[in-house]
This record gives sequence, structure tokens and C-alpha cells, in this order.
Amino acid sequence: MRLPALPLPVRSRVLSVALILALFSGLGAALQGQRGHLFPWVPVMAGVGIGVYFLWPSEPGRAGVALALAAMAAAGGLVRPLGASWGLAAMALALGLGGFALAAIRAEAVTAPVLDGRYYGPVEGRIVGIDRSARDVPRILLDRVVLEGRAPEATPARVRVSVYGEQPWLPEGPGAVVVLTAFLSPPNGPTEPGEFDFRRHAWFQGLGAVGYTRTAVLRLLPPEGGWALTVARLRAGLADAVMARVPGDAGGLAAAVLTGDRSGLSQAANEEMRASNLYHLVSISGTHMAMLVAFVFGFIRTGVALVPPLALRISAKKAAALVALPVAAGYLVLAGRDMATERAFVMVAVVLVAVLLDRQAMSVRAVAIAALIVLGMRPEALLNAGFQMSFAASLALVVVFGRLSGEAAVRRLPRWLSVVGMLLLASFVAGMSTAPYAAANFNRVAHYGLIANLLATPAMGMLVMPGGVAMGLLAPLGLEQPAVWMVDWGCRFILFVAEVVAALPGAESAVPHAPGAVLPILTLGGLWVALWQGRGRWAGLAGPVVALGLWAVAERPLVLIAPEGGLVGVLGPEGRALNKARGDGYAAETWIANDGEVVAQEVAAARPGWTEEGRALRAEAGGIVLLWAGGERALAGVAGCGRADVLVTTVQAGERPCLVLDAARLAETGAVAIWADGALRTVAQVAGRRFWTGGG
Repeated sequence: MRLPALPLPVRSRVLSVALILALFSGLGAALQGQRGHLFPWVPVMAGVGIGVYFLWPSEPGRAGVALALAAMAAAGGLVRPLGASWGLAAMALALGLGGFALAAIRAEAVTAPVLDGRYYGPVEGRIVGIDRSARDVPRILLDRVVLEGRAPEATPARVRVSVYGEQPWLPEGPGAVVVLTAFLSPPNGPTEPGEFDFRRHAWFQGLGAVGYTRTAVLRLLPPEGGWALTVARLRAGLADAVMARVPGDAGGLAAAVLTGDRSGLSQAANEEMRASNLYHLVSISGTHMAMLVAFVFGFIRTGVALVPPLALRISAKKAAALVALPVAAGYLVLAGRDMATERAFVMVAVVLVAVLLDRQAMSVRAVAIAALIVLGMRPEALLNAGFQMSFAASLALVVVFGRLSGEAAVRRLPRWLSVVGMLLLASFVAGMSTAPYAAANFNRVAHYGLIANLLATPAMGMLVMPGGVAMGLLAPLGLEQPAVWMVDWGCRFILFVAEVVAALPGAESAVPHAPGAVLPILTLGGLWVALWQGRGRWAGLAGPVVALGLWAVAERPLVLIAPEGGLVGVLGPEGRALNKARGDGYAAETWIANDGEVVAQEVAAARPGWTEEGRALRAEAGGIVLLWAGGERALAGVAGCGRADVLVTTVQAGERPCLVLDAARLAETGAVAIWADGALRTVAQVAGRRFWTGGG
């Protein structure tokens, strides 16, 4: 069987963009009846434009951006002349074009050198961050990087290195200039076409190389000054102080919650938190920011109310907001200002400012303002799972509770019953609204997440966050022990809940990888239900139905080939069979998870599907015969293509009478997927010519 050549699959992408743009054509008349409720659609339209930019097959370039801005201005200028109906459609188009241009400008503004190949040798740089990888290995983030034999303009601005071995001084490292011997490479591309592209994520982080070292990290210069590095050292010092007072994983969880340093939590605890759907309590997010602000707000408001002369002269609510806002800003600075923390601060700040301006604190408009600010600062946040989940939960909670607040039956309930009911409903609504995004982004469904959150979240709000604030205030006086007990007990209880729930039968299951159209369709349908006024809102339910239908019938590739050709997986009756039990572990884990399975690489490698043929391995899937030759010796024993349709090898194979995916070809294409109909798709085709792929 001879497979077809590699056509550029722009057709589906062009159709997707055309479909999105076609939505604007019939929008005017429909929006006419929504006057007074249109502002929440502003970030939606801008988000559509941002999404179109990331779907675009190549960089639009400065000429394309200029054209988009000119078209935006023209559409904006036509709003009044076109009248009520078409004017609203023109405004929606202008917002979409603005989002497109904003994303393109942001992508070019963060341009920084990316390593052009593999590197092994000395690396010098200043430590600006320390964390741990998913495999529980310490990592250091370096700037002011110097690489031997590399010109400054070709040297990455930032490099992240995993550090193996004991480095006792490392926690004191932010700001220190170090030298080490490391293996570096450019950020890795997707492990299969359509999968998460780490190169894009690294581009917007200014990260030009990643790697590891197994040798000592030598400190050349002690930590230097500077506001950012002083805060980093303060964060590290506070994390150490917390973990010294609260031992074990409880201290690691407390440090993560209070300072954003997640390095003290063991891998086992991390896995249990994920399996029980409690990992959002580890990463500083809207939950933590809201709990902290709620505690400070309530404390100040109560304190003012307890002093009658003061309560008669000032607004306790506004005084509480004035104190809570800088506290939230301080928490943002202390936690490191990553995307999730910035997003949480923006949402909380919008609520507090609304209180100061005598506006409704929690409303759809407030959520829209927060989304608009976040997308304006970082358009790439649209693709971030945290952004999707936090705003889905926030919008769903605001809409549901906003509609329930006017129900007479709810107001007649006893206070204790209404509190319990609202807590149950909030957990249910937040869980249901975020579950599709969690499943699509992480291929996991935590079946007992509602139970776990109902048990653990109150401990975070009533013990850990108040205890953390009290500990910070009382530690200078040496009176922090009661607060330490609060934090310790709260964190231990949360970890206990996670352990018990994660151990329940069927606590977690995997789901297959969602096709690219699923989340956009589901999101637009959900937004229609939440934002549209009148009975027409229920038409939006078609979005989730269509999205879940596409997901349910989605097929997986018959064959997957890793970017360097070392790992190949064929889909058989028992699942995906891999050609080796070790090596390329990340690709193997990703493929298996995307297939909707939870098995080890060794198990997948033991499945029937591969047979030895000399030093090579042969497999057949859907009538396609593959031959894998892993190295020069294995390839030397293959005459021609060895009666195979596809020859995969980790070295250069030259011209042969079949489809050859060797080192040279795979360096151009990236990972490869072959489907049941013989269609072949590569990462290079799907990713297009973008800044982060080297084609900008």
C-alpha cells in the first residue's frame, strides 16, 4: 500500500475561520433585541478574533495586522451609518478584528531568541525562579544567559533547567548568578498533531530553551538586589518558614497556597489532589484570592461595625474594600504574578472596585470586565485551561445565583438550609461548568470531585486562609502557634480527603482526546445560554449537544510516530501497542491518555501488534504495514522497505520505494499521525508557520 503525499491540511482550518466569520453576518438583527445586555458580548467577540489568530495557518505579518486594524476602524466607522441592526454587527466585527490584531501584536512583542539546535556545555545565568517539574524534579529558571560559542543575539533570553542531584543551597538561589553544565534543546513540539504545543506556551513566556543537568550547580555571585528578586527571595523564605512550622505534605500544601511555591508537595500528594479534583486548591487561583479577600473584607467590616461612632461616619463595606484591595495586590506580588494569579487578582479587583462605586459586586458585567482586562493584557490566556475553567465557573455561578436570588421559594427557606443548599449548588454548578474543559485539556474525569470539594473547600476557607493571614501578622510577635495549628489541621484534612477520595474505586477515568472544534462549539453554546436574554437562550444548548456528539464519535489515529522516530504506536483491538517499554515517556503517556486509557507504557508495549524481524520491528494496522528500524544496525538489515508501506527510523535512510519517515524527514514534519483512511497528518502541517514554529 502506498500512502499519499503530505498535503497541507489548511482546508479544515479555513472552513473553521469562515464559519466563525459567517456568524457575524446574521448577528445584527438578533442583537437588536438584546439592547441593554450587550456589554458581556464584548470580550466574547474579542475572544473570537483572538481564536481566529491562533487558528490562522501563518503569521499575518505587520501588513496583515495593519489591514486588520484598518478594517476594524472601517467597521467601527460604519456602526452609526448602518443603523441599529447592521451597526451592531459591524461593532461585533470590529471587536473581532481588534482581538485578532491584539493577539498578533502581542505575539510579535514577546519575540525572543530560541535555541536553534541541541547544546551541551557550560551555561551561565541568573536564577529568577525555582519550581518542580511534573516528575518532582527541581527546576531553575535563568535569565542573562551565556552559552559557550553562542553570540548574544542567538542566545535565549530565558532557559529552564531541571536539576538532578542534591543542591542544598538552591532554595536560597533567586538572584544568584550560577554556572552549570547542561544539555539544552529548543522547546519541544507536540507529541502528535493537534496536541498541546509547548513551543507556543514557551514563546509567550520568553523561554528559549529547556534542558537538564546531572552535575553540581556552582554559585558564581551571591543574590543581587532588585525589586523582583527581593520578592522572589521573600517568597522562598516564607515558604521555608511555613514548611519548617508545618511538616510533611501539609507544609508543602500550605506553602503552595500562601506563597505559590509548590516545590514542597510530594508527587504522590499531587496525584491524589488531581484524582480527587482538588488540585485547584494547590495552584493559587480565584478560589484562594476570593477566600483571602472574603476573610479580610469580613474582618474589617465587622470591626468597623463593632465601633458605633466609626460605623455611623464611614461605610463599613467601602472601608473593607479599601483594605482588601491592597491585600489582594500584595498576595499577587508574593505569589509570583503568573497567569493564574493575575487572572484571580483581576476578577477580585473588579468586584472590590464595584463595591467602592456602589455597583453590584458580582454580576455578568463584572465577569465580562475581568475577562476583557485579562485578554487585553495576555491574549494567549484564551488557550489556557485555567482561564477557560475559571471564567466558565465564575459566569455559571453568577448567572445561576442571579436568577435564583429573585425566587420567592428560595427566600422562604430556613437560613441554615439555604446556606447548605447554596454550598451544594455552588459546588455542583462550578463542577459541571468546568468538567468539560478539564476533560478536554487533561483527558481526565474525577467522578467524586463534588464530594471532595464539599468536604475540603470549607477547610481551606475557614482554617487555612484565615490561619495564614493570622500567622503572618502574629509571627513577628512570636504568637503564631495557634495560627500554625489552624493551617496544619486544615491542610492535613484536605490531604486526607484527597487520599480517601482518590482511593475510591473508579475515582478517576480517562477520556479520549477532544477534536479541535469541540471546545469552541461548546463554549459558544454555553455563552449563548448564559448571556442571551429571552427564550432564545435555550437554542444555545445545541452547542454542547453538537460538541459532545463530535467528541463521542471522534476517531483516534491508527498510527502515531514520535518527533524523533524513537517511539511508534499502532492502534489494535486491545488498545495502542507501543514499540518499546522505555524511552520517550512523555509521548507515550500523552498518546495513551489521548486514547482514553490509564495504563503504563510497559503495559502498552506488551500488547500484541509488533513482531521482530531481525533487528527491526514490524506491525500492521488497518492494512498499513510499518517497519521500525531503531538505529544504523537495524536499518542496515532492511533491504529497500522490507515489504512495508512505511519505514520509520531514527537515522537517515535516504530514498526508498515507500514512505520514509527518518531523522531528516521527521525533523521537518515533527510528530506524525496516520488515520484509518490512509491520510497522513504532521505537526508541521497543523501548527503552520508561526513565530513559535520558526516560521514567523
